[in-house]
Amino acid sequence: MPGQFSITPTGPFSLAQAAGFGFGPREAEDFDGTMRLAFCADDLTHGVGVALTEDDAGVIHGTVQGDAETLDVRTQTARILSLDHDGADWLEVGGRDPVIGRLQQQYAGLRPVLFHSPYEAAAWSVISARRGRRQAMNTRDRISEALGERFTVAGHAMWAFPTPERLLTVTETSDLGPMRVERLRAVAAAATNGALDADRLRAMGADSAIIELQELPGIGPFYAMLIAIRATGFADATPPEEGRVLVAAQRQYGDAMPDYAALVEHSKVWSPFRVWATVLLRVSEERRVH
Repeated sequence: MPGQFSITPTGPFSLAQAAGFGFGPREAEDFDGTMRLAFCADDLTHGVGVALTEDDAGVIHGTVQGDAETLDVRTQTARILSLDHDGADWLEVGGRDPVIGRLQQQYAGLRPVLFHSPYEAAAWSVISARRGRRQAMNTRDRISEALGERFTVAGHAMWAFPTPERLLTVTETSDLGPMRVERLRAVAAAATNGALDADRLRAMGADSAIIELQELPGIGPFYAMLIAIRATGFADATPPEEGRVLVAAQRQYGDAMPDYAALVEHSKVWSPFRVWATVLLRVSEERRVH
């Protein structure tokens, strides 16, 4: 029998905004009132499928398929949707910075949607390195269908990314050469050894986690930052030195944001939600373009 859980957000949250938050391996959904997820559970031994709905009071309800503990899936889902933070505190950032306040109103209830886990983010980093997003997504989907678990989530067939034990059996294909296979197996081994545990990385702090993650084969500073910031659940970290982030900031702040140093200095007003503010700026630019 499917497990059930509920999460009551503190502060603004929109499930529709979360479903439309596409990045990396995740497509933005045509939201029909249900957000569908399939992923490897944090216990690293089960795949799960989760159907999420939002009631009139703003409470999020989850229906879980798979053999993972429902309470653990609830905790993981809350992290994925950034519901493990107090959104009321996030609104205070908008009160201090009118630009962020305006974007909070424009994208009401939007919070960062994370990779399902640092393990899956590390695997995505290996799969997507020096590749186009669509090609990387196709490779990830093929691996999931071959080695992962299939679920029917609110009427849609979905495959969870394989557990580390299953990923260790991945083999070479036309789109997965020997180096990527070796690195994916290294990711699986690291996850099995606890090196990619979300709570452990979070307890280390963002800077230390980014340094340690670069010990994984093929993981440089950019992907280490992606794993730490976009999968572990840090709400506060220095904005990345990334062109798209600076372009978004310059469009919103104009001459007050001439370079990356100015962005870092200004970001202090966003603390303890510098990651959320950076994501909000990027979303504003990406949606303007598309």
